[in-house]
Amino acid sequence: MDVDFVITWVDMSEPKWKKTFAEYAGKIDNSKNEISEARFRDCGFLKYWFRGVEKFAPWTRNIHFVTCGQKPAWLNVNNPKLKLVNHEDYIPKQFLPSYNSVVIERYLHKIKDLSERFVYFNDDFFITDKLEPERFFKNGLPCDIAAFQYNPAWSQWYKRIKNNLKIINEHFDKKEVLSRFHDKWFAEIYGGKARWNYILKPYNKFITLRSPHNAQPFLKSAFEEVWAVAEKELTETSANRFRNITDYTPELFRAWQICKGNFEPYNTYVDTKMFPLVIKSKQAIAAVKNQSYKLVCLNDNIHIRNYGQVMKNIQSAFESILPEKSSFEN
Repeated sequence: MDVDFVITWVDMSEPKWKKTFAEYAGKIDNSKNEISEARFRDCGFLKYWFRGVEKFAPWTRNIHFVTCGQKPAWLNVNNPKLKLVNHEDYIPKQFLPSYNSVVIERYLHKIKDLSERFVYFNDDFFITDKLEPERFFKNGLPCDIAAFQYNPAWSQWYKRIKNNLKIINEHFDKKEVLSRFHDKWFAEIYGGKARWNYILKPYNKFITLRSPHNAQPFLKSAFEEVWAVAEKELTETSANRFRNITDYTPELFRAWQICKGNFEPYNTYVDTKMFPLVIKSKQAIAAVKNQSYKLVCLNDNIHIRNYGQVMKNIQSAFESILPEKSSFEN
């Protein structure tokens, strides 16, 4: 079973990037989420992502490293597993440059030689302990949790999820889906994470699915299926160079494959954890150092106190578990 990894990365300190960004957005504005420094800055941990892949998931077929043409000076571009992917290689040129992650992500299925089964990583998702392919794919299907959750209507994320749900509810009957794939939606392994599945069982429409903010397994065919029915919506909103409430997010593709029954039940919260560094930096550092989870997300924020010291402590934690260079480093 071939499984590729895909990771997107950006370095806002590069002069060419800064010049182009300024042409479209002016300067970085930390009062606006879509163009804040935390959305684009590189914390210097990318090499630990590659070390984690090589040490804890050596079975990965290829790594597709997606950028706007950037690459860190230390990256060994001759590694046979490494595939450098420029946005121009797979995103229609009329939508470039794009500073909107959801646009960069919705075209991933067009990456040349991408395997049918792939795992998508943001550059703040890290592997910190041994993983087997079956963590992401079982019986050829993505391992995932099918569970509803309540979200406050005021959040920008929720407003964009509502756009996804409109498409999902147009193409799937909730009661029919939950009946056909009952054992997958009501798997015991979800525990209390699936309580809303029971509460909302009589309700006719899909609501927000739990979306663990971490590495996500996808079927390339799921992207192709969604594009076949929502090409107009996805194409029109690809013009959003920056985040916008009219966006459709990658959760659309995830929800699609879940509603199709193309997944195997897995409680991703068992070995996955997202740490908002603005409030949980100490817990994040301990989790990396102690390898408390197999996958962690270190979520950046412009309001992190003692930012420099926090980043230094995180680096020390990574060095304690991943001290050796990987073959992806010069």
